[in-house]
Amino acid sequence: MPPADTGASVVVMRSGASTASSLPSDDTRLVPGGSGYRRMSFALFAAGVATFALLYSTQALLPAISDDLGVTPGQASWTVSAATGGLAVAVVPLSALSERYGRRTTMTAALCVAALVALLVPFAPDLGWLTALRAVQGAALAGVPASAMAYLAEEVRAKALVGAIGLFVAGNSIGGMVGRILAGWVAQAWGWRAGLAAVGVLAVLCALTFRLMVPRARHFSPAPVSARALGRTVAAHLSDPLLRRLYLIGGLFMTVFGAVYTVIGYRLAEAPFSLPQGVVGSIFLIYLVGTVSSAAAGKLVGRLGRRGALYLAVGATTAGLLLTLTSSLVAVLLGLVLITAGFFAGHAVASSAVSRAAKTGRAQASALYQTAYYLGSSVGGTLGALAFHAAGWDGTVVLGFLAMLGAVAVTLCGTRQALAARRAAPVATRRVPSAVAGRV
Repeated sequence: MPPADTGASVVVMRSGASTASSLPSDDTRLVPGGSGYRRMSFALFAAGVATFALLYSTQALLPAISDDLGVTPGQASWTVSAATGGLAVAVVPLSALSERYGRRTTMTAALCVAALVALLVPFAPDLGWLTALRAVQGAALAGVPASAMAYLAEEVRAKALVGAIGLFVAGNSIGGMVGRILAGWVAQAWGWRAGLAAVGVLAVLCALTFRLMVPRARHFSPAPVSARALGRTVAAHLSDPLLRRLYLIGGLFMTVFGAVYTVIGYRLAEAPFSLPQGVVGSIFLIYLVGTVSSAAAGKLVGRLGRRGALYLAVGATTAGLLLTLTSSLVAVLLGLVLITAGFFAGHAVASSAVSRAAKTGRAQASALYQTAYYLGSSVGGTLGALAFHAAGWDGTVVLGFLAMLGAVAVTLCGTRQALAARRAAPVATRRVPSAVAGRV
C-alpha cells in the first residue's frame, strides 16, 4: 500500500498521457465536515442508488418474468447477467474515456443514457429484446463505478478515502434495496413491466440529482486517449500480484451475492414459504445491513487490518449460507442478513484497497476491479440459477461455499507471500509497518 500523502505534490501517470502531471497538495482535497464533501457524498450516493437500482431491476421480478414469458429460471436470469456482463465488458473502455473527458462528465452521460434505456425496457416484446436492452443498459452504467472510484481517489484526502468509498458503496446497497422493493410492490399491483417503469423514473430523478450536486473536479487534468498506453496500463495492473488478488476477491464475493439474490425470489415464492411478489421484493430491505457494513469498513480495517477484515467478511457470508439451508423463514432471513453484511464489507475493503494500491492509472485499476466484480455477478447469477434448477437451493449454497473457499485461498496466498517478503527483508526494515501491513 502506498504511504499516506504528506502534503507534497505527487506525480501520477495517466493511462493516456505520455508525460506526468502534478496533483495539488492533499490539504486542498475534500475532507469530512466540509460543504464540498457533503455535496460530493450526496451526489455519489444518488449515483450509487441509480446504478444498483437499474443494474438489478429485474432480479426481484424473475419469478413473474418466468411466468409471463414462459421461460425457465436459468433463461430469466439472463436479464440480470446481461446487464452485469455489459458493465463488465464496457467498464475499462469507459474508464479510459473518463481520463479524456473527466470523471463528472462521464458519470453524468452514463447515468442519463442508462435512465433513458430504462424507460424503454418495460416495452420489450420478448425475452430476447429484454435481454438485449438490459445489456445496453449495463454497458452505459459502466461509466459510473470506475469513474466514481477515480474521482474519489483524486478529490478526497487519502485518510478519508475508505470512508468516502464506503458511502458510495452504501448508495449501491440502498439502490439495490429500493429498486427491488419498488419493482416488487408495483409489479404485484400492475405487473412486472410497470415495476421496471417505476425503477426507470427513480433513475431519472437520481441522474438529475447527481448532476446538480456533484462538485467540479479540482484535481483532474485531461489526458489524450491512447489505446497503446491503455494496454500498457492494463497489463501493468494485471501483473501486480496485490491487484490480481483484490480483483479475484471482489469477483468471488460477488459470485456468492449474485447467486443468492438471483435465486432467493424463486425459493421464497415456492413452498414452504409461498410468499407473494410484493413481500419477496421487500426481502431486499436487508440491503440496509449492507449500508451499515460498507460504511463501517474503514473502522474494520483500522482494527483488524485488511486481511483480518476480509476473513471476517468471509466468515459472516459462510455462516449466512449455512443458515439459509433451514426451512425456517426467520433463519433464512438471518442468513441473508449475514450474507449481505459480509459481502458489502468485503467489497468495500477490496475496492478501497485497489484505489490505494494503484500508483498510476487509478481509473483503469478501479475499472479492472469492476470488471472482475461484475463478471462475478454474471457468473454467480447464471450458475446460481442453473444450480437451483438442477439441485434446488442446496445447489446454490454449494456454489457460494466454493466461492468463499476461493476467497480464503487467495487471501491466505497473500498472507504467505507477505510473511515471506518480511522474513527476506533486512532486519533494519522489518520494523517499518509498510509493505506487509494491511496488504491482502
